[in-house]
Amino acid sequence: MRALLMTPLMDAAHEDFAAVRRHADGLREWFARETGWVLHVERDGARLYKRPADLTDATRGMPGYDRRRYALLCLACAVLERADPQITLRLLGERLLDLAADPALAALGFTFTLGARQERRELVVVCRTLLALGVLQHVAGDEEAFVLAAGTEGHADALYDVHRRTLAGMLAAVRGPSSWSKAEAPTSIMERLRALADEPAADSDEGRRVTMRHHVARRLLDDPVVYSERLATEVRAYFLNQRGAMASRLSEASGLVAEQRAEGLALVDESGLLTDLAMPAEGTDAHVTLLTADYLATRQRQARAAGGDAAPSAAVREQDIAEFLRDVRERYGRYWRKSARTPGAERELAAIAVERLEKLQLVERLADFVHPLPALARFALGDVDVQAMPR
Repeated sequence: MRALLMTPLMDAAHEDFAAVRRHADGLREWFARETGWVLHVERDGARLYKRPADLTDATRGMPGYDRRRYALLCLACAVLERADPQITLRLLGERLLDLAADPALAALGFTFTLGARQERRELVVVCRTLLALGVLQHVAGDEEAFVLAAGTEGHADALYDVHRRTLAGMLAAVRGPSSWSKAEAPTSIMERLRALADEPAADSDEGRRVTMRHHVARRLLDDPVVYSERLATEVRAYFLNQRGAMASRLSEASGLVAEQRAEGLALVDESGLLTDLAMPAEGTDAHVTLLTADYLATRQRQARAAGGDAAPSAAVREQDIAEFLRDVRERYGRYWRKSARTPGAERELAAIAVERLEKLQLVERLADFVHPLPALARFALGDVDVQAMPR
């Protein structure tokens, strides 16, 4: 189950695929009952059609991917859907250029050519994503040589096999975007997301309860923490009434540990197998994030001690965080990478720390301020004693 949650598009080469296939019936039944997610398991792969409960969460996504790169990924999949069983990197790029020239994309300011090295590198990044997902399989050639080649001419190229079954499972939408006619197609981003993800539900008390159970279970399995105040009124009432039983069922099945708080519920991953962004972790960025978490949690605690509802706000500006990191650099900088110790680096470090904490739902940004959220309190460190490692 943990393998499917982390790798919902799984090919037969995955180390846990044999177990997934062996337990397919039980997994399929559990996911359908608890989350409403559909699981397809075939001899050459498995697809858990996960759909997020919160479509407004902008912190989701693959590392290094922005809207432009996602557009390139979608265009690459469109090319592969019409391609032969094998395709070269250069041919993929050339056909992608034709799709990228669509006037509708141009009207949105999207342009793409293969003339610049950076654009060729973007195409290679997309191909490597598709390789990691099992949509493509490398046969021969060198992607880096393609990036370094001047222009689109030359012999630098790579050859791939196209796995059509895996490609067909890429889209987890309830309704494919190509099924909308031009006249009825939604226009805004949120309307499009809802149109792709909204699922039919029975118009009855039981149907509404099932919908709420699926919504809460998806959030508990997908999100670092669920705050009750962020749930819709009806869903919040259901959550507060059922969270003990739900936490027990989900923890038993997934191996997660329930941490119930006055503000909500988190399923903690003590094994690290269901975590794509660990806290704490090794490395400069992770260390800076932990220091920032302690700084914000301390301010949060001080604000609460100052007077309950009348307490001053614990919110800070990102510039305040940068100044804090500049101040602690003298003490901790020798443990950081060289670039993080240079004057002015504290601004970049502060941005990285806030982004990581936001993805973990430990802070939120409102206007120009960073606001600590309740679960941040679990990362208050107190006084730290830095000791030298024995030689």
